[in-house]
Amino acid sequence: MQMADVHDVFDEFKHQLPDIDPQETQEWIDSIDALVKQSGADRARFVLYKLLKRARMLHVGLPPLTQTRYINTISPEQEPYFPGDEGMELRIRRMIRWNAVAMVVRANHHYEGIGGHLATYASAASLYEVGFNHFFRGKDDGSAGDQIFFQGHAAPGIYARAFLEGRLTESQLDHFRREVVPGAGLSSYPHPRLMADFWEFPTVSMGLGPLAAIYQARFNRYLQHRGIKDTSGSRVWAFLGDGECDEPESLGALHVAAREGLDNLTFVVNCNLQRLDGPVRGNGKIIQELESVFRGSGWNVIKVIWSREWDDLLARDVDGVLVNRMAETTDGESQRMTVADGAYIREHFFGPDPRLRQLVEHLSDEQLRSLRRGGHDYRKVYAAYHAAVRNTLAPTAILAQTVKGWALGPSVEARNITHQAKKMSVEELKIFRDRLQLPIPDEQLVDDPPYYHPGLDSPEVRYLLERRKALGGTIPRRVVRARPLALPDDAAFAEFPRGSGTAAASTTMAFTRLLRNLLRDKSLGKRIVPIIPDEARTFGMDPLFKEVGIYSPLGQRYEPVDAETLLPYREAQDGQVLEEGITEAGSMASFTAAGTSYATHGEPMLPFYVFYSMFGFQRTGDQIWAFGDARGRGFLCGATAGRTTLNGEGLQHEDGHSQMLATAVPNIRAYDPAFAYETAVIVKDGIRRMLAEGEDIFYYLTLYNENYPMPPMPPGVEDGIVRGIYLFKRGDEGRRRRVTLLGSGSILQQVLRAQDVLQERYDVAADVYSVTSYQQLRNDALAAERHNRLHPESEPRFVPLGTDGFGRSDTRAALRRHFEIDGESIATASLHALALCEQYGPADVAKAIAELGLDPEKPEPRTA
Repeated sequence: MQMADVHDVFDEFKHQLPDIDPQETQEWIDSIDALVKQSGADRARFVLYKLLKRARMLHVGLPPLTQTRYINTISPEQEPYFPGDEGMELRIRRMIRWNAVAMVVRANHHYEGIGGHLATYASAASLYEVGFNHFFRGKDDGSAGDQIFFQGHAAPGIYARAFLEGRLTESQLDHFRREVVPGAGLSSYPHPRLMADFWEFPTVSMGLGPLAAIYQARFNRYLQHRGIKDTSGSRVWAFLGDGECDEPESLGALHVAAREGLDNLTFVVNCNLQRLDGPVRGNGKIIQELESVFRGSGWNVIKVIWSREWDDLLARDVDGVLVNRMAETTDGESQRMTVADGAYIREHFFGPDPRLRQLVEHLSDEQLRSLRRGGHDYRKVYAAYHAAVRNTLAPTAILAQTVKGWALGPSVEARNITHQAKKMSVEELKIFRDRLQLPIPDEQLVDDPPYYHPGLDSPEVRYLLERRKALGGTIPRRVVRARPLALPDDAAFAEFPRGSGTAAASTTMAFTRLLRNLLRDKSLGKRIVPIIPDEARTFGMDPLFKEVGIYSPLGQRYEPVDAETLLPYREAQDGQVLEEGITEAGSMASFTAAGTSYATHGEPMLPFYVFYSMFGFQRTGDQIWAFGDARGRGFLCGATAGRTTLNGEGLQHEDGHSQMLATAVPNIRAYDPAFAYETAVIVKDGIRRMLAEGEDIFYYLTLYNENYPMPPMPPGVEDGIVRGIYLFKRGDEGRRRRVTLLGSGSILQQVLRAQDVLQERYDVAADVYSVTSYQQLRNDALAAERHNRLHPESEPRFVPLGTDGFGRSDTRAALRRHFEIDGESIATASLHALALCEQYGPADVAKAIAELGLDPEKPEPRTA
């Protein structure tokens, strides 16, 4: 906002309010004018800040200040007693730092380009370790514990801690980013799909973690308010970077957390002032910017900017000159100070003002270099966490200033290239080791830096394990507690095989009737979570408003305008529908929280997320992919589907390709049903697979708004519906020619028309098959082709190659062999193709498979 705009705003404010004492008002204005003239703008700013702060304390009713001074929110005298052994925890932290670096350096020494990140965890180690030792609650008591969304790039440090705990072996650390052999390696980032007993939440790509954390905290309250699970003991922690906050998903739902009063949520923003290529805000101050965003959204904000070494200087800063210098220093300049020596800091930070120079004249240059940022001060971080968990009525954001690459040495620390650092020379390792004071001999650094473990019976490891035991067990840890769950009664599905007679209906209408039936089911009903992004009336789902209510933590404090109608808009604290408003990203985050509740809380829930099909995979595909990674379960329902069915809405609404996009997700089952009975059979099968059998899959159904009579279900077609195809209507016998027609969705009606035209006008018999899932047909074909290729001497079951399936980390050679697209696999496929043309013998193909070292019995990469 420009200064002129500010004046305009306050001028309007003045005109809108009658001034009951103009003379007194003018005296206040004259006072501020005189203050600025006599003492300067800095003094005036300070006095105004004090007045506004006092006004808030007196409940005058002014809006909250969105930006405070560039110092710690919690003063030294407000800091609580630190209950831990700080020296012991420092030694533990140093071991973890070393092992995190050793793991990445060793991996990149042996496998050039394997990747990994050194700098993120180096900057955030204290932020994590305070949590691990004093706040993060585990699951050993049978509860859900805390839900922690770890920053993806910090994964090496989390593995290094698990190594000290005895949860991971040296061999596993040496297989960091090499996971083709199941269970042998460690995934690059938090991936439950690849490490199902370790990671709970996928937090990459960046921005997804913060969004998911907000809706996870909200879903915890949903479970509590509906009486399904006591989640009052769980806190959601989200760790993210300041650069990550440029992702719209990171900050886009802050208002939701504030509106819902999610005081069970804490964001810890690692403000190392650097993103991947350089400063986050070189010409500004990212912490101040983020404070304004969070405070303006209704969050409680705690800034942890300076370490205890600054406390004395700030206490002696009686005229505020140091605080002003801190506020005016840009982040780009701060980064320059971080890599500079003490003489430079004295000259360029303290030197311009003689009062500042005098303030530090008793400190040596080396002591100036030791003035740390607050995120590396254990006591300052503990004070912030302590205040956050005791805050009520609002979520908390902790903005902790750190140095990217902290302690890694002068060639890495706070440099613009820090994010790309994967290796360290022997000399750099020696500097790092000496700074961490670890007893590792020089000769052990020559080839690979060794891992350091003091022994399970050492004081450090005993302390570490005792702290985790006191807090409920080790984390991260993903636990699936199997529990029997009764399937819905067949009555919920009974009406759909009968058809609708002559009455016309759409598959969207049929689905809504099925959903309402399921919600009434005594065994499953309460576990269904309908999720709607403000389109319930479009989909004919508004009866749910009255029947099960819309969830609101506040209940309903007003009488709705349609209170006298048959279908009033009813909100309730125990409401079942998550009416999200116009946010597909937020809806998908709720779908994720509900669909993973079976593991997070030990409470299987069944989400049905119904949305405009065009705004699903195309708009939130990244979240859907992450849902597959998280092993989520539930039904995605793309309503009003069809490039020609939704005929009046234009190119941005008419979906004809979401089924194709869905096929890219390996553990989704995508269906395009044409009839009500098909929809019912698919949903019934999905409920059985996901809830009774515990399969880590989820479903996508496209639903249409075109009305036509729903036929009765032909006998014996259930298996074909589930597998993707069945003969719906056989063509006439005795015709001269015969063709096979395939169709799905509402277009199957046009296929049936074509059948009549061919038979009546052109003497061509046409067999019509309903294809409920082209994806399932493709999967069968791929499996058959692969089997035939790798078993050339067996009878063929039915020569493309590709990388279908979830990605993972390893060497290029290992990944290409895993996905069967390396040179040997391509050669084998070529020989197999020749054998199909009878130009090469099947026995010779089998011989080549053995000679080339291929394993014909290894798991299929698409589903591995």
